[in-house]
Amino acid sequence: MSKHYLTSLLAAAAIAALLSILPVATVAQSDAQAKTGKGGGKQGKGGTQGKNEQKENVAEFQSDVTPSGPTPRTPDGKVDLSGVWTPGLSFTNMGQVPLQPWAEEVYKQRRATLSKDDPEGHCLPAGVPRISPFLQKFVQTPTLLVILDEGNIHSYRQVFLDGRPHLDDPGPLWMGDSIGKWDGDTLVVDTIYLNDKTWLNGQGLPHSEDLHVVERFRRPDLGHLQIEITMEDPKAFTKPHTFTRTYFLRPAWEIQEYVCNEFNVDADHLVGK
Repeated sequence: MSKHYLTSLLAAAAIAALLSILPVATVAQSDAQAKTGKGGGKQGKGGTQGKNEQKENVAEFQSDVTPSGPTPRTPDGKVDLSGVWTPGLSFTNMGQVPLQPWAEEVYKQRRATLSKDDPEGHCLPAGVPRISPFLQKFVQTPTLLVILDEGNIHSYRQVFLDGRPHLDDPGPLWMGDSIGKWDGDTLVVDTIYLNDKTWLNGQGLPHSEDLHVVERFRRPDLGHLQIEITMEDPKAFTKPHTFTRTYFLRPAWEIQEYVCNEFNVDADHLVGK
């Protein structure tokens, strides 16, 4: 493993551990901050410092490391999503999720204990749509898209593109059941049957087994992958919530072996209060 890559791997692990204990505002908390005059400057993702840091991150990932060129296509003319991708800091993007009162209380409790019970932090699957700052490898065939995670527990997702319907009530699954279809140059992925054991992010945003996730994958050029994600959960949310992530192609990189149980820097930090 190269020194450059090892440094990136350690940095990603450190970012994941740090963000698991940083606060992220939900809609209710954001409204409360607005009424009390809190939340400005360095507070939260919406502060001036946070925006400047995100701009610097975008500039870094859009450097000459990210290749330019036209959108690649498969022999049958479909957009080819294949490649090794990094989400940069967009893995933190989720915005203000509109929670039901019970879900807001669960979120507050998880924040109060500093995410010590985070399943992903204890080497359980992250679920959908949660991701880590580590690389992801997309492998696309005419009938199947496979997403391989370097982080978490080397989680993987299968997105079936052969026209099959969803499974017939397989019971709650860690990564759900995902089927995809093309809408022009956009791949629309529909995921259901998710269990309620996962957290939507490291800060503890909850969901129920009614969570329904729709992802719209677009590759506008060679070096960028845009994913628009809509989450619906009538039991946990007051309304559907949509956010976007942008990935950057790393053609000279490859996903490496990562064993969560041996290289879990999160567990030492998830000690609660």
